[in-house]
Amino acid sequence: MTKTAFTAALAILACVVAAHAAAASDPAPGASAPHAARTLSRERLMTDGRLSEPVAMAEFAPPATAAPPRHAFNGRLVLSRTAQRGDMRVLRDAYRTTIDTPDIVKHLPAFDFEFVTSGDTLIPVARGPQRSRHPLWEYVLEPGRLWSEVADDGMTRAAVPFALMERNANCVHNGVLTFLFDDTGRTSNAVYEIASETCPYLEIDLWGVLAARYRPQSVAARDAVVARYAREVTARLPTRPISALAHDFPGARPERFANGAEVRAADLSAFGFVIDGIHYTGGCDTRHGPYPYCDVLDMPSYSLAKSLVAGLGTMHLSRRFPQLLAEHIADYVPDCRDAGHWQDVTFGNTLDMATGHYDSPVYDEDEKSPAMLQFFIAEDHAAKIRFACRHFPRRAPPGTRWVYHTIDTYILGTALSAFWRRHQGRDANFYRDVLVRGLWEPLSLSPVLATSRRTRDLAAQPFTGYGLLLHRDDIARLGALLVSPEPRIDGTPLFDAAQFARAMQRNPLDRGLTAIDARFRYANGFWAHDVSPYIGCAQPTWVPYMAGFGGITVLLIPNGTVYYYVSDGGAFQWRLAAEEAHRIRPYCSDGAVPARAGAGAGR
Repeated sequence: MTKTAFTAALAILACVVAAHAAAASDPAPGASAPHAARTLSRERLMTDGRLSEPVAMAEFAPPATAAPPRHAFNGRLVLSRTAQRGDMRVLRDAYRTTIDTPDIVKHLPAFDFEFVTSGDTLIPVARGPQRSRHPLWEYVLEPGRLWSEVADDGMTRAAVPFALMERNANCVHNGVLTFLFDDTGRTSNAVYEIASETCPYLEIDLWGVLAARYRPQSVAARDAVVARYAREVTARLPTRPISALAHDFPGARPERFANGAEVRAADLSAFGFVIDGIHYTGGCDTRHGPYPYCDVLDMPSYSLAKSLVAGLGTMHLSRRFPQLLAEHIADYVPDCRDAGHWQDVTFGNTLDMATGHYDSPVYDEDEKSPAMLQFFIAEDHAAKIRFACRHFPRRAPPGTRWVYHTIDTYILGTALSAFWRRHQGRDANFYRDVLVRGLWEPLSLSPVLATSRRTRDLAAQPFTGYGLLLHRDDIARLGALLVSPEPRIDGTPLFDAAQFARAMQRNPLDRGLTAIDARFRYANGFWAHDVSPYIGCAQPTWVPYMAGFGGITVLLIPNGTVYYYVSDGGAFQWRLAAEEAHRIRPYCSDGAVPARAGAGAGR
């Protein structure tokens, strides 16, 4: 990068940081009150005192009286686990993980990472999940803040948002750590706290104190890291609180989005509504106050990845290879070929979860069967693909019956990887080349999407059907892209037009296969639901959407708006939100406009 380009990037970042200080980064709700005495005072951070309870999240955010940082942090932060004093409070543990292995759960992985400073922003060089030797956790590091306080005796205070992502799975537990430092390398202890998660089966508070060391040094990648973060922040949609809908659209009822009758506030990580290029946001609470860094709150995709990786990846690649969906699985996946009953199953059948292989046609029975644990627990590709190709018998012709199977999407991901290598060479990587370089990077989405959960072996096969991380702006902008008439980047269409129309329910002659019951469809990795009974339409009105395990929903509403929520209480309820979006901007397929909004609750 040239000096001029780097200077421009710094200028952009400085402007953006200033503009977002109160809104986008949301420090205000979690900020300390002026002149309030900190629980995490300098004296406490400089000693090794143990915390008996979690503290308020405001302790990890700059107060209203904060001054600019006195020192820059460029170098390595090393946290010592040998002196770790950690505690845990268990609220939910479906699999007895905290009972069987409590020390493993509450002790963090080794921490030794590079950071750079840009203004008052502390940016980790490594973004996305970081592989570790810890048997349970992997870090995800995010940009935080630097500031100075009078009581810190000339030292600078730092806060680093981070998450613990479950090894070989998609659960995410969000936290922050804080410490003091100066430019000589003098460092206080680091205090960390995790007080929220998106995880249906493990809900815990973790907090503790770690010995910290700051090693000042030149970071070779500093310019690139700063410039990349500047692009990331600049690309975000402008945000307003969800309450502002009532002002911007008189008569709108913002309380009907993520309403407590549909999804519990205690289960929410984040939610939002996108209309006319504005991202109206809500949520971001923890058990100990608002999370101070909402824009970089890490959230799992779970089965949103079936739409984003399998669906978008296939439709994007189909522009170059129009016959892609007609290719046969057995020609690219040796385990399925050797199983002997996959020869006529196409990529398109597999994307639609209509391979004809299943035990029970009843929704979710196969997916929840005890045998499926073999697939989910396996860490190597050989074990996963062997199970996926051989476990379920052939019971119906391909393309005739939809049965929900994550393994179908894994098989498709394996086939897509093999197809891409066959055309691009042995070093080709489907996720990196098609998704990251073809979609995520041109859209300037956050770096957490650059890495997908994959098998822990030389194959490194992406899970395809789950395993991504997302920020709330990633969800909002991907949704806004998909509700546009024809998604493009720099004027170039992104997806095969016919396949995209099918996925987005824009082809009335092909709604996809019936899924669950007659009110639902599934096409090219996307769900759809007929909302006409809820919003008063005379004709069926299909709303495409993405859904993820535990309670994650992204509605791609035909009126050009997007509604999403990320939760972990098992709720897939959004009727009130669909009704309210219709009141704000009607979208009946027959053009009908209801006199008033309906009531009730639905899936």
